[in-house]
Amino acid sequence: MTNIIAKLNRTFDHQIRLGIMSILSVNESVDFNTMKELLELTDGNLASHLRALENAEYVQVTKQFIGRKPNTQYQMTELGRNDFKEHLNALERLIKPNDPAEKNDNESNNKVQITKKVTLLKYFVK
Repeated sequence: MTNIIAKLNRTFDHQIRLGIMSILSVNESVDFNTMKELLELTDGNLASHLRALENAEYVQVTKQFIGRKPNTQYQMTELGRNDFKEHLNALERLIKPNDPAEKNDNESNNKVQITKKVTLLKYFVK
């Protein structure tokens, strides 16, 4: 018997990290304050989860100044995108275990699939 949760990535277990990755998967980059507002989190809570994703090399951080104000941007790394996609596929197999795994490598189709899965994850994040 196959362990149906073996392919789930523990880094994404927490709903906040799942939310962060969902937001980053559909945006090229997002600044800290926007992320904080979208997820309705405190600075410290968001920062600790972003740091965990950064340490796992799933998120890249860019710090800059806009005028005199600091601005921190986050974007998903290629590793993060690949591992998050695998995690979403594993979640989908949990929900629909009899469906065959997606095997289409078409980049456009993959983006559509990620968007559909992010929509599905809105249920988990809230």
